[in-house]
Amino acid sequence: MEVEVKRAFIGAGCNRIVNNVSWGACDLVSFGAQNAVAIFCPKTAQILTTLPGHNAYVNCTHWLPSSKFAFKASHLERHYLLSGDADGTIILWEFSLADKKWRNVLHVPENHKKGVTCISAIMISNTDVIFASSSSDGLVNMWEIILPSSSGGECKLSILDSIFVGRKPMVAISLAELPGSGGHLTLAMGGLDNKIHIYSGERTGKFVHACEVKGHTDWIRSLDFSLPIYANGETSSLLLVSSSQDKGIRIWKMALRESLGNNRKEETSLSSYIKGPIFSAGSTSYQISLESLLIGHEDWVYSVEWQPPQSSSIDGIECYQPQSILSASMDKTMMIWQPEKTTGIWMNMVTVGELSHCALGFYGGHWSPGGNSILAHGYGGSFHLWKNVGTDFDDWKPQKVPSGHFAEVSDISWAREGEYLLSVSHDQTSRVFSAWGDESSLENGGFWHEIARPQVHGHDINCVTIIRGKGNHRFVSGADEKVARVFEAPLSFLKTLNHATSHNSSFTDDVPANVQILGANMSALGLSQKPIYVQASSTESKEKSNIEGIDTLETIPEAVPVELTEPPIEEQLGWHTLWPESHKLYGHGNELFAVCGDHEGNLIASSCKAQSASVAEIWLWQVSSWKAVGRLHSHTLTVTQLEFSHDNNFLLSVSRDRHFSIFAIKQTGPDEINHQLVVRQEAHKRIIWSCSWNPFGHEFATGSRDKTVKIWQLENGSSVKLLLTLPMFKSSITALSWLGIDSQKNDGLLAVGMETGLIELWSLSIAVPNAALLVRFDPLMCHVSAVQRLRWRSTKKSEDSTSMQLASCGADHCVRIFQVDV
Repeated sequence: MEVEVKRAFIGAGCNRIVNNVSWGACDLVSFGAQNAVAIFCPKTAQILTTLPGHNAYVNCTHWLPSSKFAFKASHLERHYLLSGDADGTIILWEFSLADKKWRNVLHVPENHKKGVTCISAIMISNTDVIFASSSSDGLVNMWEIILPSSSGGECKLSILDSIFVGRKPMVAISLAELPGSGGHLTLAMGGLDNKIHIYSGERTGKFVHACEVKGHTDWIRSLDFSLPIYANGETSSLLLVSSSQDKGIRIWKMALRESLGNNRKEETSLSSYIKGPIFSAGSTSYQISLESLLIGHEDWVYSVEWQPPQSSSIDGIECYQPQSILSASMDKTMMIWQPEKTTGIWMNMVTVGELSHCALGFYGGHWSPGGNSILAHGYGGSFHLWKNVGTDFDDWKPQKVPSGHFAEVSDISWAREGEYLLSVSHDQTSRVFSAWGDESSLENGGFWHEIARPQVHGHDINCVTIIRGKGNHRFVSGADEKVARVFEAPLSFLKTLNHATSHNSSFTDDVPANVQILGANMSALGLSQKPIYVQASSTESKEKSNIEGIDTLETIPEAVPVELTEPPIEEQLGWHTLWPESHKLYGHGNELFAVCGDHEGNLIASSCKAQSASVAEIWLWQVSSWKAVGRLHSHTLTVTQLEFSHDNNFLLSVSRDRHFSIFAIKQTGPDEINHQLVVRQEAHKRIIWSCSWNPFGHEFATGSRDKTVKIWQLENGSSVKLLLTLPMFKSSITALSWLGIDSQKNDGLLAVGMETGLIELWSLSIAVPNAALLVRFDPLMCHVSAVQRLRWRSTKKSEDSTSMQLASCGADHCVRIFQVDV
């Protein structure tokens, strides 16, 4: 059987750390998502790939060439990327533009002893790069990379210098070539001692401490050198911009000493007061002075960046450096600063982002290579992109960006007809991802986007199941609290979903006339979400909140749920796409751990974390009345996963106590369920993490930390026999999902997810018990940490070939969808 696996979608949030994002000259953006380096394309708002290789959180990424050197990169066939992690490891990656392939070129030797905090690089020529890396271990290392001139060549790496900066580490660095000095470099670094330290050195040798620049009154957070500024046809100065937690931004000028002239009168003028130190590099000396102080942000300014230089048409000048600076701050805004045309005073010309009450500030801002787009990444792991769409004047409009969870994704569930995928995470949100687009784009898998964020909670969410019954879209989620919560899709979501899946309007009749709830409002504590009704006018809701009194503070600001006609951006998602909570299910004694629904939408089973048999009971809930209709006793430790057989007659549970149990379930009355324990059996030597039923029969698979997968058969509804054990895997099995292929032969596909993040597909035939490995997913497509859950969604393509989609989620913050063609 030939199987082809393609990547259909990756959803992931950005690590919440400064210096994490880089926009390359190739017009791709890199960022760290847990231990992976993720790459996204701003044009399509899709994450293209994640690169495995790091064993710790990725702290910073830096393209070679970055957008700053895009004017040199028009004819490059290969671009490179540096990434540094929390263990001190730095990796160099190669990206080939022709075949879009990635290659892990080398690990930088002589690791930092602690996390890498910042990487800065300059392109001396097309094949010569010098980069500096700073770390919490108090060292700043200087490296030279000679890139290969032809494809497949080797990169040569050599260390130029290692600068010890003391117990107060540096968190911001920037490199530049000094004008008029014949190849001398300067390195600016800033950190916890509020000073900017300037070093100078030759391309090949040691860097010496040249001077200190004082002015900021708090930690320095970001530094960026401009390219040399041309005046009267020659380069005479360099500008450095710095930002700090003192909320201020300063522009410093480094001017060639000779060009200042030596007349005495100037010494007594005002400018002598803001002159800084003088330093020399080789035979030239430079005067540093404060050019401007920019005040406008109301909170820490985490990043400043010069607009990338553009290719110049002037003879002899390679590029033109625009006088324009982008700053990003924790006050939730990004600003563009430019000198006023008449006075030359630097002013704030553009401010974006101030309307987002859901973001908790920005960690960094970046220019696109052409200077017409700006990107911020924020506290919620989110991206925010604005593009200048004005022709004669500036008009910055928000654009679509990829989104996803910024913590471990704990569970996923497909909608009843597979229209969307719902995921929940330890970032305390649940999110809905759906393909959005017309027929043509969807034939190649379509572009997937996050279209709603139904639950924004105050606890880590551990499990979710979509209720499969008729009618409205509903789900049950369980978090680090003892309550399960039930959510109903509001009218605004059902209408949005119609736009997203306009090509497949099989469920337009599914928007019931009786849905009176438009959306939901968030409470201040972030636990219960209250409904907003269709008829309620704003005056009514105000009166209501005044009567209740206690709620007046809780529901501020008001959500405005609307029907969305294109994929929403972060501001809309975080606030206006909530679902109202309809019920709470009380009964468990500890934090909820697993939940599942039967295939008719009549019953929900749930379990919680447990150390004893009395707490490890499984609760059954009747969906129509939301009453508890059964408490199943069998296990002595946490039940890790539950699943109903496809005829709904049996419930399978697996547990930390290494046993599985099967319960026979019968509906005897409207609110009565008859349940009995049929089998309890020790199945593995370690925790059983996962189980999955065969869709065509009473066979099931169990997967365990002991690195084995076993296939069992339930005979006559009373005893279990072991059919086969798959060969030993290389790591713990954390997720399983069984897909039926041929009901006559009782053949199927078993997807196996491992703790290493890798996924394999096995073909199973039951008539003659037999299993064969069909395909190992390419590691570049897989997770980089444990796979938490796998779920199949079946979509028939044509008679002879079947196209399926497999969704997975993992501890690497990613939700992934694979296209599997058999």
